[in-house]
Amino acid sequence: MLEKKPGRDPIEHASRDELEALQLERLTWTLRHAYENVPHYRKRFEEEGVHPDDLKSLADIAKFPFTSKHDLRENYPFNMFAVPREKVVRIHASSGTTGKPTVVGYTQRDIDTWADLMARSIWAGGGRPGDIVHVAYGYGLFTGGLGAHYGAERLGCSVVPMSGGQTEKQVQLIRDFGPRVIMVTPSYFCNILEEMQRQGMDLKSSSLRVGIFGAEPWTGRMREDIEARSGLDAVDIYGLSEVMGPGVAMECVEAKDGPVIWEDHFYPEIINPDTGEPVKEGESGELVITSLTKEAMPIIRYRTRDLTSLLPPTARSMRRIGKITGRSDDMLIIRGVNLFPTQVEELVLKMPELAPHYQLVVTREGNLDSLEVLTELRSEFSNMSDEQRNAVAHRLGHSLKNYVGISAKISVHPSGGVERTLTGKARRVIDKRPR
Repeated sequence: MLEKKPGRDPIEHASRDELEALQLERLTWTLRHAYENVPHYRKRFEEEGVHPDDLKSLADIAKFPFTSKHDLRENYPFNMFAVPREKVVRIHASSGTTGKPTVVGYTQRDIDTWADLMARSIWAGGGRPGDIVHVAYGYGLFTGGLGAHYGAERLGCSVVPMSGGQTEKQVQLIRDFGPRVIMVTPSYFCNILEEMQRQGMDLKSSSLRVGIFGAEPWTGRMREDIEARSGLDAVDIYGLSEVMGPGVAMECVEAKDGPVIWEDHFYPEIINPDTGEPVKEGESGELVITSLTKEAMPIIRYRTRDLTSLLPPTARSMRRIGKITGRSDDMLIIRGVNLFPTQVEELVLKMPELAPHYQLVVTREGNLDSLEVLTELRSEFSNMSDEQRNAVAHRLGHSLKNYVGISAKISVHPSGGVERTLTGKARRVIDKRPR
């Protein structure tokens, strides 16, 4: 295998015509591969009256049916595989907390492609060969830990496979090993920063210089807060297990203007989440992704449910996605008002007294929904009086009403008063409404 030069791969700086020619070639192969080897896709294509030969241009992808998480669960465990199970060298799966897990398989070539793309991503985020990379994403069936691990090794880094949890030990190893890069969810990194502070460390004097954060939506305000406290460059990595894992898109540290989709391996679309129709260029909607090179489990027009927009190229010749504002299936409707957790996060982090930890608790009183926002003080404001805390709560409630149009009860707890994530994604919403 030829050695890759992450960050210097010519395709990252190819012309649009060169890139689209490659996409059309790979998309043609993918559609045929799926049609010939996955009964689900053959059936769905025939129901829609389309055939892989109908793809004459990239725009023709809109003729083909979507794939949803429901489709993956209906074909549990291995019926979406396009190669014999014996050719699958690794299997990952979602947690399955809302039903059957979604299963993903990889051939050896898929694993190599994933490692290459993760190496490319770490380079784009500021990592370099020889760096120590502290991986605090969860290992196991979740794709985050092993995806980061293989990519960092492929780049030529020294990997600390810490996984999630054991926050005190996380800090000890960061202090003792001196990693330059950390890969972790942004919410859990906030826990690590708090533990550093508790242990009396100067946050900005640690060895960490690059934070590659993903696996959950986070706002520009969260980036500003993390960078101001830690002194590192916080960059956004995007991915999902159904498509590959982390490394579908990566923010470039020199621009910090949204993750670049690696369009030589993934074809993106933005659709109206209600109608399924494409939106105009630059408009927000739901991200849809088609894999271009996956062997074991090609994915055709997968509805990610992530809400974003496609943006023109900057640091690379490939297009970017805007900050994920939320997921269409994570949107709360409270008394007729649409609300995403990230909207609350933006307002919380505008207030210097409040830490970046919050939860939304939704209940129903009679026929009406009620929202309570749980927040907590930063440690430096721990001596606030009840009157002062009430004033903070009032200000946040006023902002929520003015900017989002919703009334909520605001609870301001002492530092540490909001539930922490110990291993990965933060639990932002507690919905107690009757099903």
